[in-house]
Amino acid sequence: MKPKIAVTRQIFEEVLEELRGHFEVDANQEDQPLEGAALAARLADKDGALILASDRIDAALVAACPRLKAVCNIGVGYNNIDIAACSAAGILVTNTPEVLNDTTADLAFALVLAAGRQLVRGDRYIREGRWQRWRFMEWLGPDVHHATLGILGMGRIGQAVARRARGFDMNTLYHNRTRLPAQVEAECAAAHVGKEELLRRADYLVLLLPYSAETHHCIGAAELALMKPGAWLINIARGGIVDDAALVDCLRRQAIGGAALDVFENEPRLDPRFIDLDNVVLTPHIGGASRDTRLKMARLAARNLVAALGGEAPPNLLNPQARRA
Repeated sequence: MKPKIAVTRQIFEEVLEELRGHFEVDANQEDQPLEGAALAARLADKDGALILASDRIDAALVAACPRLKAVCNIGVGYNNIDIAACSAAGILVTNTPEVLNDTTADLAFALVLAAGRQLVRGDRYIREGRWQRWRFMEWLGPDVHHATLGILGMGRIGQAVARRARGFDMNTLYHNRTRLPAQVEAECAAAHVGKEELLRRADYLVLLLPYSAETHHCIGAAELALMKPGAWLINIARGGIVDDAALVDCLRRQAIGGAALDVFENEPRLDPRFIDLDNVVLTPHIGGASRDTRLKMARLAARNLVAALGGEAPPNLLNPQARRA
């Protein structure tokens, strides 16, 4: 008898066909959100689950699903999963790193350009019928070329953003707890600085930190106060890294140039005060949203699940200690 798995949200049919070759598949192709008790009920008799970042795998769910042996996240971040609870129950947890680096870096740079050139505000201005004549002294946004790009969290996506910045002759600074090797810095044309210096000098500050208790509200009122009056904050990492309430207050006072945000606290229920602000660009968590990249992510998650339930070490295992539990 094949192991039973659940696919908690809609994914590509070709990936489902691959999974059906190994498992009895319960697929939520209607894409109905499953939360709390509903998600636990769906997984209660399953050996494995292919999930998305919107699915919360907590200690209560783990306790309610004694058959569960593997949880495979389609995504890089995994703060939606209680790793400790899964490990204690012997549940293997995986993610899908690396495959979305370039696609996410593309969005980061798209948001830099949208911010500097006021693309969203200009689009809205025309659609509302407000453009009556051309004016020489209107729409004077900051240049992107030769500006200072700051990257907070210089992992592989950050490095991909830095490489794109070279084409715009930007001055790239970054901050990590651990400095990158000199060869990597040279390839990215990036210089390591302290966090406060990064905040003070960046014209465009791109956040690429993983979310954790340590990085919660890493950018709050105090950090925003250090930024240049014309600087733009770009967040494509995770909601919760920025104190959204403090950012709204900062934007309302026009204390910085603006913000371009792909992620939010409590998304999709973002702070409604963002909506009426002209100095913010908003996108609905689409960092890895190209068809090719999402297909690669789903296939990698499927390979992780096949390995995990087949008695092998998954390619992207996050909790090897669970194999010994």
